[in-house]
Amino acid sequence: MHESVTLRRKRLLHQSRYRGRLEGDLLFGGFADRHLASLGTAQLDRYEALLEESDQDLFAWISGQQPVPERHDHDVFRLLQDFRLVERQA
Repeated sequence: MHESVTLRRKRLLHQSRYRGRLEGDLLFGGFADRHLASLGTAQLDRYEALLEESDQDLFAWISGQQPVPERHDHDVFRLLQDFRLVERQA
């Protein structure tokens, strides 16, 4: 049985808010609050794949300290990067 898109978004929102490190919780929770409702199914797939990575790797990629792996060099990752930049300026 496949989970509904609504249920999937709720699950991803929870996973985004409770990463285990405050910085991750704030970044991914804020991103999910702002963008999750507008992401399509394929974008949800890409976001979910990002959430499977460690916060340490994600922050290194987002900050440019390490190159983004090709598998994550996509629209959702760029949305996340842009979100982080806007939040840091606020």
